[in-house]
Amino acid sequence: QVQLAESGGDSVQAGGSLNLSCVASGHITSRTCMAWFRQIPGKEREEVANIDAVGGAIYADSVKGRFTISRDYDKNTLYLQMNSLKPEDTAVYICASGERGYCYAGGYGYWGQGTQVTVSS
Repeated sequence: QVQLAESGGDSVQAGGSLNLSCVASGHITSRTCMAWFRQIPGKEREEVANIDAVGGAIYADSVKGRFTISRDYDKNTLYLQMNSLKPEDTAVYICASGERGYCYAGGYGYWGQGTQVTVSS
């Protein structure tokens, strides 16, 4: 089992920045794909960005150029640097981990509880 714990969510003004963190603990045996999702009440969960075992990253069009996903293997930590935040970025941001080194839809078996990001205009 792998446990994921997010932090860094906050309330900010539009145009501001936040850096989210997700610490992984438990039975971590290999380098796997990890991702950030976001959930807005009443809407489908959206994959914001993912990063594979060798650092290749893919972003949703809605955040491309504003968000950066990264990871620190020594600290077992995943990050999401969010710049130029917009009110439509308001959501619960959730960290996920897969079981393979490459990322694929539906390939996430471990999920965090999420951290709230609120962006006001």
